[in-house]
Amino acid sequence: MHHPIAVLDAEATAAALPYHALTDALAHAAQDYHLGRIHAPTRQSVDYPNGATLLSMPATAHDIGIHKLVNIMPQNTDINLAVIQGLVCAYDGVNGLPLFVLDGPTVTARRTAAVSMLGIRLLWQNQCRHVAILGAGVQAQGHAQALHTLYPHCRISIVARNTQKARALEQALPHIPLHVASHVPDDADVVIGTTSSSTPVYDHPARADRLLIGMGAYRHDMAEFAADTVRASLHYIDDKISGPHEAGDLIQAQVDWEQVQPIALAQQQPPRHSRPLFYKSIGCAAWDLAAARCARQHLN
Repeated sequence: MHHPIAVLDAEATAAALPYHALTDALAHAAQDYHLGRIHAPTRQSVDYPNGATLLSMPATAHDIGIHKLVNIMPQNTDINLAVIQGLVCAYDGVNGLPLFVLDGPTVTARRTAAVSMLGIRLLWQNQCRHVAILGAGVQAQGHAQALHTLYPHCRISIVARNTQKARALEQALPHIPLHVASHVPDDADVVIGTTSSSTPVYDHPARADRLLIGMGAYRHDMAEFAADTVRASLHYIDDKISGPHEAGDLIQAQVDWEQVQPIALAQQQPPRHSRPLFYKSIGCAAWDLAAARCARQHLN
């Protein structure tokens, strides 16, 4: 007997992934992934003839399985479409029956922002006073929404080279107080990079009173933070398996990978703030599985 499969559009997917519950689901998944309870192989990348990319990202656990298929289409900016397109399909982990389909770009945006929020929770004592977001694109918007939801008293600055784009982001989020800045404010205690820059956009010295989160650069040839800044910090990462091949900020800084810690370890042993901290996320299917768990609970 086949049951109808729910297909959630962008709005319904966002409603099924509230940031509080999603961050909790990610904390659980980080432990499961670290302990081998979630299987998430390195994503497969297939190029289109026009230079775009199809990414295949499966993951399985005892309770649920997912397959995320997303297209990265850089030329979509010319026709006023989002660069990321795709779907996340969820399956029951016991019988394999399809459960539902989520909007891929929405899952990516929300779970990426929530992975940053997990870093603030585990590495920064779950509090922040002033966050500077580098960039003014889709990821910056998701991060601003997540910060406003989880840390409503936190100041949020948007630091972008393109002032017009930053102002457009400000107008798109009229309910969130945003400050558009040309440089990182000195009192920012958290800085989150959300750009796809191939060269560093942040070259300030490492500071023990400032958490750096590299979220945007997702390839080995990309880096948002200067190598000297990264090298002077303690390193955490969301996916240490794929990190040596994809984490451009860490690769270009030539870090000692033996010293790079999975973010899951910070749940049992939070770091001391005597040294600067740098947290790198490259994303993996385990986080999409966490989002599917969150959505399943919401839909039930």
